[in-house]
Amino acid sequence: MESPTFWDDQESAQRVISEANGIRDWVVPIDKLDGQLDGIIELYPEVLSEDDGALKQEMLDEVAQIEKALEKLEIDRMLSGEFDAKNCYLSINAGAGGTESCDWALMLSRMYERWVAKKGWKVEVENLVPGDVAGIKSITYRIEGKYAYGYCSAEKGVHRLVRISPFDSNAKRHTSFASVDIVPIIEDDIVVDIAPEDLRVDTFRATGAGGQHVNTTDSAVRVTHNPTGIVVSSQKERSQANNRERCMKMLKSKLYELKVEEKAESIKELSGAKREIAWGSQIRSYTLQPYCLVKDTRTKHEEGNAEAVLNGEIDPFVIAYLKGKKS
Repeated sequence: MESPTFWDDQESAQRVISEANGIRDWVVPIDKLDGQLDGIIELYPEVLSEDDGALKQEMLDEVAQIEKALEKLEIDRMLSGEFDAKNCYLSINAGAGGTESCDWALMLSRMYERWVAKKGWKVEVENLVPGDVAGIKSITYRIEGKYAYGYCSAEKGVHRLVRISPFDSNAKRHTSFASVDIVPIIEDDIVVDIAPEDLRVDTFRATGAGGQHVNTTDSAVRVTHNPTGIVVSSQKERSQANNRERCMKMLKSKLYELKVEEKAESIKELSGAKREIAWGSQIRSYTLQPYCLVKDTRTKHEEGNAEAVLNGEIDPFVIAYLKGKKS
């Protein structure tokens, strides 16, 4: 970075700075904790000899702070996979259950929006397909933040909801399903060859808010990769060309992830087996009736405050998954 020609190539320079910042994120906090620990070790004999209760408590408080900081570093250490530090796309698709599942997909989308907001990450809606009656059939977010893919990958799978249906006049219990898919955003320096003849590009009218904001042009784009059957859509931009460019970036990311999975010894180890969005395939169950409980079937971690979970308090589930995966 001290080279006189460092800024001659702007893209290369930004990559080096990003790598340096990543190293600094480890070195700085470790050096700080090391210094704090040295200070405690140096004072420890004096504290024992003086039997000063206030000083003892101050030292205990500092040790607790060090332990908390170490725990966070340990969680970050778990996110050492090839894609973990990258930004990602998070997609939600309604499954078995009709209108109920569309409403459940909307509830999940709000849960993730609040979770991402708590983390201070940036989120944008790439594509949205509303439900026929209520809720959404599908939604895709672009999420940017530190270790976004690493954390979000814990949510990949089928999510099951049990509740009294607001759409049932008989107030019966219903079970709904929705799937969550996570794909890392691959940078432009990774080459993925996509033959033009392998693509089918469709345009359609973007879903607008109505009134003066309604989109009257076919600016939304859907791209299908025929050899793999992968479909990506974008309606974020007003320009059809810009939406096509966003679709190609998403497709590139999905194809690269697929390529890595095919080379891995076990596809399940990387991303989990693909499952039907229905009974027996859920990674987590959210029960609102006849009692409140959210339970992860993989880690057995559970929380009784379902309302807090649906308001974005999902870190305990994510951390439990990451710890289990690492061990």
